[in-house]
Amino acid sequence: MVRLVSDSELTASSVVANSTMNRERGLGGVNSYVRELGFDPAAWLREHGGAAPGWLDLCSGEGRALAEAARVLPAGAELTGVDLVGPVRPVLRIPPSGPRLRLVTAALGDWAPDRSYHLITCVHGLHYLGDQLGAIVRAASWLTPDGRFAAHFDPESVRRPDGSGAARAVVAALRAAGFEYRARRHLLLLDGGRPVRLPFEYAGADPSAGPNRTGQPAVGSYYRCTPPGGTEA
Repeated sequence: MVRLVSDSELTASSVVANSTMNRERGLGGVNSYVRELGFDPAAWLREHGGAAPGWLDLCSGEGRALAEAARVLPAGAELTGVDLVGPVRPVLRIPPSGPRLRLVTAALGDWAPDRSYHLITCVHGLHYLGDQLGAIVRAASWLTPDGRFAAHFDPESVRRPDGSGAARAVVAALRAAGFEYRARRHLLLLDGGRPVRLPFEYAGADPSAGPNRTGQPAVGSYYRCTPPGGTEA
């Protein structure tokens, strides 16, 4: 029987607190957001964000991609990174007249923005969250009407309380809610902010789930299926 922990306990675990994801990942190049997402966030914002584009990066690590994007985005841009550990090195310098860059050190479940964003990303970060589906639902509500959400998501990490896999049901529910799932990249996309409801109730997390497809230690997320009508499945 797997022992499930709460998100408050999960954030103190070594798997989550010592995550090395996105510590050195920049905007472009070999180890980059462009390569991992399959599109250039800065170029996307220049095309879709107008004079004051907003980019929210969840599990942002050192914030290198945001800082590099700030050099090529309009001065009215607002770039926000949220990470449990936060930067451990000085952030790249941005000209005083450039975009606003804000790096927040917080547990994602305890934080909410005070504005909407044209682009919300989470590059290999959902693997370290307990309530992955809750984070996805919340992010969808933080998008502008024409915004984009892009995050790496491994459906195999989502399970039912009895330990059986819920991947197929979760992907079907996400697609029904308007998301696109690109299995080859393990990339979840949503174009257009909206309220989202998924038929799952979070039950807890397993920080001892072991390495995922990236080879890094990851978290197992457990959910009860709650179809319309409220009967647990």
